[in-house]
Amino acid sequence: MEHTGLFFGGGVGVLFFLIWLISIGLGIYFFVLLVKLARRGIVALDLYIYAKNREIRTRYESVPDRSEEI
Repeated sequence: MEHTGLFFGGGVGVLFFLIWLISIGLGIYFFVLLVKLARRGIVALDLYIYAKNREIRTRYESVPDRSEEI
């Protein structure tokens, strides 16, 4: 008695292989999305640090020097 089909014989192996292949593809896709998100986060952090440094410089470097008054 020979069984052929999806759940008997080699059919289960093919099904598991397709699930495994889809999992690998989704894993690579999500990894690429994670890398893109991390790069955007780094750029946003760089812009934030630049803006804060600029704000600090303009606030404290614009204070008149007291040595000029003497």
